[in-house]
Amino acid sequence: MENDIIFKPLQFRNLTVKNRVFRSSISGRWDNYDGSGSQTRVNWEEKFARGGVGAIITSFVPVAIRGRIMPNYATIHSDETIPFWRRVGEKVHEHDCKFILQLSHSGRQQDIGGVENLGKKALSSTSDTESFHGFLCQAMTREEIQDTIQHFADGARRIREAGLDGIELHSGNGYLFTQFLSSGINNRKDEYGGSLENRARFLLEVIKAIRKEVGNDFHLQFKISGIDYNNAVIFWEKPGNTLAESVQICQWAEEAGADGVHVSTGSLFPHPLNPIGGFDFDVITRSYDTMLSSGIFTTRNYLLFRYGFLHPIFNFLWNRVKKTLPPQQFSGNEVKDPEMRKLLEDHQGRNLLAAREIKKHVKIPVLCTGGFQQASYIRQAIHDEYCDGVTIARPLIANNGLVHDFAAGKDLPDKPCTYCNKCLLNVTENPLGCYELSRFDNDYEEMMKEVMSVFHPTQFEQHQESSKVPVPHR
Repeated sequence: MENDIIFKPLQFRNLTVKNRVFRSSISGRWDNYDGSGSQTRVNWEEKFARGGVGAIITSFVPVAIRGRIMPNYATIHSDETIPFWRRVGEKVHEHDCKFILQLSHSGRQQDIGGVENLGKKALSSTSDTESFHGFLCQAMTREEIQDTIQHFADGARRIREAGLDGIELHSGNGYLFTQFLSSGINNRKDEYGGSLENRARFLLEVIKAIRKEVGNDFHLQFKISGIDYNNAVIFWEKPGNTLAESVQICQWAEEAGADGVHVSTGSLFPHPLNPIGGFDFDVITRSYDTMLSSGIFTTRNYLLFRYGFLHPIFNFLWNRVKKTLPPQQFSGNEVKDPEMRKLLEDHQGRNLLAAREIKKHVKIPVLCTGGFQQASYIRQAIHDEYCDGVTIARPLIANNGLVHDFAAGKDLPDKPCTYCNKCLLNVTENPLGCYELSRFDNDYEEMMKEVMSVFHPTQFEQHQESSKVPVPHR
């Protein structure tokens, strides 16, 4: 391990992480409807810290109720949330793991607005309806933009007061920052639209406002879609930002005070390239009904998902952009099973080329997400300077102890992630977990036992077992 680049600490300007594997931003509906946190959230984050990752990047923590993707995700919209996030951070720190909270705002990409937002259009850079689900929105006024900038600054202050280790701005994957950054979405005529400099203004003003609030000695990174692929599904939409434009945005963000950049792709989520992988129509049909009232195109989508004779239409729209991808850079020679080798080659590291180009033009560390689960592949990506570290979501859901497997000398876990995406297709309605039955030897009860494990201990049991971290009663 001493000579393994995966386990070499990663040094940011204001933060040192013990290894090069980060848990990427993924989570489920673990929390209370009003945005307050739960013991299940604590359990969820702790299991990845226990699994050996160097840092956890939380999933989408809204800075305002108006800007959440869906209810039952813990927020950081008020000072009342600080004690909860402090407790989560303390539990993660017990495992020598850093905890980076992802500050977010949905903009128009709001899966389920919740009763507090009933009758309100989502706030965005544009008034154009979102093209895939048909989420309605309205362009933010200058006053609303300034209020939102302050919401991010306030959220950053709360993160520091909670004793957490850093901030990530979710400025990728189609959420509010992307809606400002992207040439495919932002159609404003004021100083926040038009030129790339104007489209980047909102992100840069947020970074500067956070620095003013928390100082220059606290970790701040941002996530960005290296390439938008804004027309990946709806082909008559504009394509969105190019890699060259994203490189320029990253340079400006570094100058404004960012300490790191996290490279992803896409202008909606899920996106055919983020996460790349399977699309199970049976699973999505059972969960997508939750979103039927959220957008004006959701009924159309539901019909495409439900009826088999319509599947070819959806598959054509969803998969066509994958055929344009360049070949993978690494062959994975260590894997002897041809089926698994093909699976890894098709899914690992799809953002590495964008990450490498960004890394050439910035001095801050670059993280890359994209289906990583093979130790030799990660080593080569870091060694060859495609990135400085990787972030992992689905393969860590499948194998929470993946980093321990790497430390034990394994190139792959015994039961690798199959990239079926059943975890994410379940998440709007069901508990997040691995739903690939083959990984549990087709034992449904065993699979459910693992999925439900995050709910234990409950609040009451935790309160009885430990007085170290008191649990508030509601």
